[in-house]
Amino acid sequence: MLQIDSPPYRIYLLRHAKAAWAAPGERDFDRRLNESGFAEAEIVADIAADKGYDPDILLSSTAERCRQTTEAWQRAFNEEISISFVDEMYEAQVDIYLALIAAQKEAKSVMLVGHNPTMEATLEALIGEDLLHAALPSGFPTAGLAVLDFIEDAYNGKGRWRLVDFVSPGK
Repeated sequence: MLQIDSPPYRIYLLRHAKAAWAAPGERDFDRRLNESGFAEAEIVADIAADKGYDPDILLSSTAERCRQTTEAWQRAFNEEISISFVDEMYEAQVDIYLALIAAQKEAKSVMLVGHNPTMEATLEALIGEDLLHAALPSGFPTAGLAVLDFIEDAYNGKGRWRLVDFVSPGK
């Protein structure tokens, strides 16, 4: 599995907000946020804006529910955020998410807007299984935002990722 050293120094992992079930004949890819999902996305984006969680780069799955979740971020940050939509994030494995983060060499912070179970697996790959389960005993909720910082270890010259905050619509 890919090891990510810094940069970036901060990673934001955002699971898309709650989506409606697929209508008959509708592809999973085209599922839209439901009413509570739109509210979740706005709440979390507003909390993040209030906390100054402003990523340099936002990478989002091209799935409709991720695009709609990303729109809430554009509104909260006055559309000044740099957004790229990445086809490969839909139905991706954790290695794709990690590679996307690692490729952002010039950014101090990067956000991924994606899907579970990959979002949860990415968080686990960065902080470890024990810390993941301690922080999220019920799993990675819709519209959940994990905020991670890279902490350098002065003793061994290596660093690690640390979960510094987790924002969800219920918090």
